[in-house]
Amino acid sequence: MDRLYRRFVQPGDLVFDVGAHLGDRVASFRRLGARVVAIEPQPAMANVLRFLYGLSRSVEIEETAVGRAQGRARMMINVDNPTVSSFSSAFVNAARDAPGWETQRWTKSADVAMTTLDTLVERHGRPSFIKLDVEGFEEEALEGLSHAVSALSFEFTTIQRDLALACIARCGALGYTSFNAAVGESQALLDDWLDAEGIAGWLKALPLAANSGDIYARTA
Repeated sequence: MDRLYRRFVQPGDLVFDVGAHLGDRVASFRRLGARVVAIEPQPAMANVLRFLYGLSRSVEIEETAVGRAQGRARMMINVDNPTVSSFSSAFVNAARDAPGWETQRWTKSADVAMTTLDTLVERHGRPSFIKLDVEGFEEEALEGLSHAVSALSFEFTTIQRDLALACIARCGALGYTSFNAAVGESQALLDDWLDAEGIAGWLKALPLAANSGDIYARTA
């Protein structure tokens, strides 16, 4: 993980970890010498982040969701696997009984605060890297970003390829020209960086069994 993120994060950089969950990426960013804004809307997970990093001068914790506008939103919570809790009914519907997702159920909900990436930039400064892992809400989060930062990543799933393609298009509109990807938790990028059309073609050809991964975008 450190080897992967070292491509995007240098000592002293500011990083936004959107969908920080239990903080595994926060730990990696800190090891690389970055300052981190850890953004997590689920109270239980935000409490874990405070326990782990609340005394760290290099980590700030924002207990909020990220979308295209400020306000409040209903989060559908997967009690048994809270890392896949989501604000997207389309994501939940796509996952229902899909191969590899058969056991996942969203049985509770919570009303939580929502902000935008632009607002977070105003509050904390412009990051060098943004990591988005928000379970089917990635396009909404990207719509709340007006200007590209140096690099970002967003999660994709093969059950929602159209969403990932929309995120690629949004990145292109923001000015990102170079794309890469890692399947699952391999932390291994493709050998070559691709343009938007190339990464879209790669995504379309990916077998359903690949399930998920992350797409990386950079401005140069």
